Amino acid sequence: MPERETPAGAMDDVDEVTRAVLTASRLLVAVSARSLAAVEEGVTLPQFRMLVVLSTRGATKLVALAELLKVAPSTAMRMVDRLIAAGLADRQTNPGNRRETMLQLTEEGRRTVEDVTARRRTEIAAVVARLRPTQRLALVEALNAFNEAGGEPPAPAADDPEPHPLGWVVDGALAHDV
Repeated sequence: MPERETPAGAMDDVDEVTRAVLTASRLLVAVSARSLAAVEEGVTLPQFRMLVVLSTRGATKLVALAELLKVAPSTAMRMVDRLIAAGLADRQTNPGNRRETMLQLTEEGRRTVEDVTARRRTEIAAVVARLRPTQRLALVEALNAFNEAGGEPPAPAADDPEPHPLGWVVDGALAHDV
């Protein structure tokens, strides 16, 4: 296969691009941590991830939840117990199979996901607002290409009636689709 020509001024240094992405990921993790720190219930990032999966998937069996999060069922159970104690999730018997228990968000859990996501969106928007329009366009193009290469579906628009708060991908599908 012939090598593609790199346009004049284009970056073709994988290490340099990797360094820039790592720096950006530090910024995004900091934004995430700050948005999560504002939650009064003291939810950890793994617990929040569970809340997001429950938010996007709806009622879910513990085993399925553990598989989605790539944790042992016992770990998932401890996380669920903490979320239930905090009033963010609850258990209900599966009406289709009374031997199964389904886990779901409470109204407080749903509000928590919405609040954290709104804080995160606001802080990211403030950073983006400091960019020049040409930088914003370049960032959108670069991030879309990066997300596509990594198999991450696009995040919803701010006015999407059913946003997928963080959109963690699990086995190539958005967490709500799995």
